Amino acid sequence: MKEKYHFIAIGGIGMSGLAKYLLENGHEVSGSDINDSKYITKLRELGAKIFIGHDENNLPEDCIVVASTAIKNSNPEIQKARRLGLEILHRSDILARVSKSEKLFLGYAGTHGKTTTSGLCSYVLEKANLLPSYVVGGILPEIGTNAHCQNGKFFSAELDESDGTIVKYTPNVTVINNLEADHLDFYKNGLEDILKTFETFITNLKENSVILVNADDEGVNKLIRRENMISYGLNSADYQAKNINYGSEFTTFKIYFKGNLLSKLKICLKGVHNVYNALAVFASLHQAGVEMEKVVPHFATFTGMGRRFEKVGEFNGITIYDDYAHHPTEIKATMSATKAFKDRNIIAVFQPHRYTRLSNLWSEFLDAFDGADRIIVTDVYAASEDPIEGINSENFVQELNKNYLAEHLPGDMKTVAQKLLPTLKSGDIVIGLGAGTITNLGKELLTLEATAIGK
Repeated sequence: MKEKYHFIAIGGIGMSGLAKYLLENGHEVSGSDINDSKYITKLRELGAKIFIGHDENNLPEDCIVVASTAIKNSNPEIQKARRLGLEILHRSDILARVSKSEKLFLGYAGTHGKTTTSGLCSYVLEKANLLPSYVVGGILPEIGTNAHCQNGKFFSAELDESDGTIVKYTPNVTVINNLEADHLDFYKNGLEDILKTFETFITNLKENSVILVNADDEGVNKLIRRENMISYGLNSADYQAKNINYGSEFTTFKIYFKGNLLSKLKICLKGVHNVYNALAVFASLHQAGVEMEKVVPHFATFTGMGRRFEKVGEFNGITIYDDYAHHPTEIKATMSATKAFKDRNIIAVFQPHRYTRLSNLWSEFLDAFDGADRIIVTDVYAASEDPIEGINSENFVQELNKNYLAEHLPGDMKTVAQKLLPTLKSGDIVIGLGAGTITNLGKELLTLEATAIGK
């Protein structure tokens, strides 16, 4: 039965993906958001009716309402939906619904890497013409979308643990990349609470499901071992990567399963964390019964998800990258990957994301920037949080300067770009780090440079 859905804050990467999936599956979709975006443009092209701004008149009176955790009870569309007695679902409920099709469900979970692993899985299945369906948290390279509803056997998705809703999903094959303290606004007891959530998630899975776990991750190893758990890693594991060679353009390695050579793999993604990511995806596809010879060649052409060490521009010998890293472990991984750039000056521009995260992981952030020649810290991106006394970029930079060369550049991204541009020189690599408006830094730098040329 085809239904009518209304998405509140439809323009986000996760919500827009679900909306696209429903549109392609023949459902009627409308939605609202504060700002227009490229994701909204694509949804309009598929037939969605979208309003800019939240207003109770946007809401159809005969729809299912979809909202994310960020939507507050004061939202006028939520208030009207309650008055009308409409069904209101969290975005996780929609993903849980669409994943319960007859397809084989591959789910990618963990504190870090779930967008890359779910995206890589979807990408290689697409390139192998296996017609996968998927909803992931980033844009697939070349393919240019974050979701697709097709007629193939497989459905892949990123499983978000940030608000505990991961317990709603029941994949046939699950990957748990890593587990450590994050989202401490929700998980008040840190890793202890995260582990409890994952234990509940695992308990709810079907008996014949497969759980792939990173044998080299300390947090994952605190989970209760189960018979349906299969390990992967670089040391002792069921699926093991050996003979790793980090080249300037490609990383190559061999994959063994229970001691037997399965395949050689080549990837263009940088860093040891991406060896883990590729190994996890390979293992999950192997466990799902995919004909591996069809997908293996495409691992080498996957250039990474949007906002994952994404090259956004270059001018005058200066290269600009955009990276979603907003946790100390993610920043360390990104900085480690910069070792591939020989004799280049690395400038890390970090926008702290949420006061709670900066406060709870303060010490870890102070130790996360090895490899950076210069660190720029912007104002904290609050993400609707109230400030915390003493937790700010000025104080953070003061402590950061004990180990690194750091400075605070206040203001919006246009202002940051205006202050940063005159200090750049040929050979510099600028990497924007964070989950907020830092993603606009590259665009602002490129616009300023183009304007200067045009004068």
